[in-house]
Amino acid sequence: MTITSLPDEWRTAPADAKRRIYLALAAAIPVDWDWAGSRPSQVRPAGDWDTWLVNAGRGFGKTRTGAEWVNRKARYMPGSRGALVAPIAADTRDVMIEGESGILTTSPNDFRPKYEPSKRRLTWPNGSMAFTYSADEPDRLRGPQHHWAWVDEWAAMRQGESLMAMLDLGLRLGEHPEKVVTTTPRPLKWLRALMSEPDTVVTAGSTYDNLENLAPTFRRRIVARYEGTRLGRQELHAEILDDVEGALWSLIIIDAGRRPTPPPDNVVRRVVAIDPATTNTDESDETGIIVACRDTNGHGYVEEDRSGRYSPDGWAREAVAAFDETQADAVVIETNQGGDMCETTLRSVRQNLPIRRVVASRGKRTRAEPISAMYEQGRIHHPLAPLLELEDQMTSWTPDAPKSPDRMDAAVWALTDLMEAGGAEAFIRSLGQGCPKCGFPNVMSAQRCSHCGEALRVA
Repeated sequence: MTITSLPDEWRTAPADAKRRIYLALAAAIPVDWDWAGSRPSQVRPAGDWDTWLVNAGRGFGKTRTGAEWVNRKARYMPGSRGALVAPIAADTRDVMIEGESGILTTSPNDFRPKYEPSKRRLTWPNGSMAFTYSADEPDRLRGPQHHWAWVDEWAAMRQGESLMAMLDLGLRLGEHPEKVVTTTPRPLKWLRALMSEPDTVVTAGSTYDNLENLAPTFRRRIVARYEGTRLGRQELHAEILDDVEGALWSLIIIDAGRRPTPPPDNVVRRVVAIDPATTNTDESDETGIIVACRDTNGHGYVEEDRSGRYSPDGWAREAVAAFDETQADAVVIETNQGGDMCETTLRSVRQNLPIRRVVASRGKRTRAEPISAMYEQGRIHHPLAPLLELEDQMTSWTPDAPKSPDRMDAAVWALTDLMEAGGAEAFIRSLGQGCPKCGFPNVMSAQRCSHCGEALRVA
């Protein structure tokens, strides 16, 4: 009888048999994330701390880091109570719990929690529980107590500072409550304040730390598109960018005015505005396409940013699609920048499309200042989920720049058309003088009318 060793039998076993054995062993043996699959930056920091802030770029692995921390916390603190907090309720479910890197996906077979969406609750086999909360319902955090918490995309929350304060008031169970905050940064004073607290440990990371695990299309399109740009410094490299000196908009002002779109009965008008690119090559500017509306109180809402690099037929079809899908009243185009061409292109897609023309002033500041002033007065609102590329253009553009960016221009065209015809007209007029030629109200510092270009007498 020939006796063979186990290694000999393994080496000679068929490949499919090896695979079945390997998968069976992998399913049966609990795998510890800290030593089996993580990078050092994804492992819980040593020592005593109150907050672990994972401040990292898109694709770093923030969700996986938070989910693995939660699973470990639930396992080694039997019977504990945790909080899971996201910007909106759908994010808590779709990203933190059921996502491809979420809690259910990363849970080992021997320690998989039961998820009860109707009760907003996860329950592990050892009695540990986690309850879901969202920034759109911050009052749910009043009262409940927790041992630990995971807050995802804190910088994207409209009222992140007050929500975190309520969460901290409920972190009062056990000897040392902890929370993990995973986020891509934004220049927010309360994010900077958290980073500077002595009991906060900050882990910084970029998209490139996890690039090999990201889809090739992400590497080819997203990284290549944003690398070297100001927005890329924030979204890829997780830099906290300061406001640009001289810019007419600041992120603080935009964030303060975030609101959901008003219900249909409260919408007076809705338009789709276009700032078309003048060329059609790989190096061309993007075409700005913005959807905005005005409500019965005279407030404006920037609803959608559909801008992109299109052919002339492409941007015309995208604009008409936006017009149809949002049930807009008109498409707004700039007369000065190829207005006839723009109208002809649009009518080749939809002959009877209602088109309104706006006239660009000779100075960029004079057309943007009234709109900027309305933001400061709380009359213009952006959606709760940031329009990153548009807002980056708005907060980085200064009036002395050689050109104004496409998305921002389209937003200004849309809001100018909406607000000059609505309840905000008196507000704009109060800022300065009416044009002697067309009567359009202008800011006091305007050199020329922002509607017809007529020279003004500046007080």
